[in-house]
Amino acid sequence: MQELQLLKDRLDALLKKYTAVEAENIRLKNTVTDQLKFIESLNHKLTSLEDNMLAHQIGKSVLDGSEKEKMRRQIDNVISEIDKIMNTLND
Repeated sequence: MQELQLLKDRLDALLKKYTAVEAENIRLKNTVTDQLKFIESLNHKLTSLEDNMLAHQIGKSVLDGSEKEKMRRQIDNVISEIDKIMNTLND
């Protein structure tokens, strides 16, 4: 009879441990999910910052006076070509 009680006590202890481990497993899965979401948001933020940095570098390189004038002439030429095409389409 004593052996049966000992077996029952061990089974109860194992069931308690199993329940605790199961709860811990669920908690850890939730933590992993939260961390993955956080990593994804950081990756989006990094991409945005890289885009801003690239735009800043491009803008900075255009600030040179001669480059700025050259770009302005190119834009004027493109606009002139668009105007010519629009006039041709309107005729």
